[in-house]
Amino acid sequence: MSYLQESNRKAVTVPGLAQMRERGEKIVMLTAYDASFAALLDRVGVDAILIGDSLGNVIQGQRTTLPVTLRDICYHTECVARSVDKALVLADLPFGTYGTKEQAYQSAVAVMQAGAQMVKIEGGAWLAETVRFLVERSIPVCAHLGLTPQSVHAFGGFKVQAREDAAQTQLIDDARTLQAAGAQLVVLEAIPAAVAARVTPEVPTMPTIGIGAGPECDGQVLVLQDMLGVFPGKSPKFSMNFMEGQPSIAAAVEAYVQAVKHGTFPAQAHCF
Repeated sequence: MSYLQESNRKAVTVPGLAQMRERGEKIVMLTAYDASFAALLDRVGVDAILIGDSLGNVIQGQRTTLPVTLRDICYHTECVARSVDKALVLADLPFGTYGTKEQAYQSAVAVMQAGAQMVKIEGGAWLAETVRFLVERSIPVCAHLGLTPQSVHAFGGFKVQAREDAAQTQLIDDARTLQAAGAQLVVLEAIPAAVAARVTPEVPTMPTIGIGAGPECDGQVLVLQDMLGVFPGKSPKFSMNFMEGQPSIAAAVEAYVQAVKHGTFPAQAHCF
């Protein structure tokens, strides 16, 4: 199997994400929070590794991502970055660490110094000035629209977003605005697949990464523990247990990589 072979692939860069989109190659992303799993994901061929504030749920046992601190993210980013050779490493800025553009810059500097090559922030057009401020200072930014977990209490729970016409129009406008501000990637979470299919062609220089957003995105991301079926409780509709029928974790990750690359994941059953 290919995961046992030495990879000759080139390192994935921030500009390389747009190049992958241009040639029609799906971008494969997974979360990781430690050196061992990060090295495995990198070796198997995952394009981008996200140190997500989802670590609050799957590592710390928190009910939401809100308690995760900047120190937590920096620690886990250091662990991941030390063991990654080819994959792009990006990390979340936690809740309460980017309320102003100046605060966002200080937070992003800390995360970049810990080893991230890109930072991810949650929110719409109101973040445009912050995105521009960061990009002008050589900090690549990934946006995050739709279900933004840091806003869970404002949403009243983890609910599918952009179901109504007005919300769909707002999301598309937000995506355009964030692209214009300089964001180079955007995660679309828990929105109808038809809406994501409308967003993607509207942002030609900002590849879209779906998680519960259907197959028309430029790539896909899942939380590693969900993908392996090891997180207790009910799995999200948009996830899939790739460990079923596989002899090893490496084989399960490779199955995910191949499913995303060939467009067989997500299927209709994983869409809203």
